[in-house]
Amino acid sequence: MKEDDQSSGSKWTAKQNKLFEKALAVYDQDSPNRWENVARAVGGKTREEVKRHFELLEEDIKQIESGRIPFPNYR
Repeated sequence: MKEDDQSSGSKWTAKQNKLFEKALAVYDQDSPNRWENVARAVGGKTREEVKRHFELLEEDIKQIESGRIPFPNYR
């Protein structure tokens, strides 16, 4: 995630990120009340926080796919 995600006062733990990923798989873009449901599934986050987290994730993916940021070298 980008640094501004962390500086907003909204730190995300590894557990919250995993819950976020799972909730996105359950609540797709056509789900009613998507962000409220994702926030509830993550716990401790607001609708606005989970929506912003998703927007930053989308931006990271666009940057990687465009070649502006190298693909992470996971081991």
